Amino acid sequence: MPNPYETRMMRVVDYIHDNPTGDLSLDRLADVAALSRFHFHRVYAGITGETAAQTVRRMRLHRAATALTGSETPIGQIAAMVGYPDVSSFTRAFREAYGRTPARFRSDGTLDALAKPSPRTGEPTMYPITIRTDPARRLGAMPHHGPYPEINRAFEKLVAVIAPRHLFRQAGAMVAVFYNDPSETAPADLRSHAAFEFPEAVPLDPPLEVVTLPAGRHAVLTYTGPYTGLPAAYDQLYQTWLPASGETPADTPAFEIYLNSPMDVPQDKLVTELCLPLT
Repeated sequence: MPNPYETRMMRVVDYIHDNPTGDLSLDRLADVAALSRFHFHRVYAGITGETAAQTVRRMRLHRAATALTGSETPIGQIAAMVGYPDVSSFTRAFREAYGRTPARFRSDGTLDALAKPSPRTGEPTMYPITIRTDPARRLGAMPHHGPYPEINRAFEKLVAVIAPRHLFRQAGAMVAVFYNDPSETAPADLRSHAAFEFPEAVPLDPPLEVVTLPAGRHAVLTYTGPYTGLPAAYDQLYQTWLPASGETPADTPAFEIYLNSPMDVPQDKLVTELCLPLT
């Protein structure tokens, strides 16, 4: 059974993600958590590892980055959609987080989505792929229903649960498991899990869900860069590498392993392993 602080922090995470243009002030979030402003600030930062303002900023800019590369919506509209009152303040915040202006990121991100050409050969970038045999993985997971780029909501709720239980010391890899093909499933119907790997001896009580990834062979593509470029990496894995490999995918879901975090490194330094189970 979740303790009161888990419930309060998950409520705050949901409120932040459901209200990108709403009142996300410290006072309002403290009200959502049913804590005083002073205590909320300390409790939230202690549990999540960042301030509420940092979470709000990261959520807004991540949504903006997804919209910039996934739509032709004007930049001014995107700024308003994610809660920035004007383009200039949005541009300053975006450039600080992503190292590029929104317009430049849209241009570069479109190339990322199509596999950016190599400056040396002019050919699309091909990310390294290896085949390895992995042991079974036992995951403590938080479910996510909806667009895959919004799985960060589930990760933030996951952190709000495992931190008060002092489970980070036993946590292993950070993993996301994806159960549907986004080209065939409506975004609202997509199912996934945000998770950390844990040893068998660690109790994983609700609201955590236990997910087991079976041992076996995997094709592993190592992608470096912003998460907005992951669709291009999947295209290489499924459309280019798999047909030419002679391999057959297993009837188990693909998953991602995150080797670092946007809380710790710049967007262009993020490293993600895309893991495709094989028979």
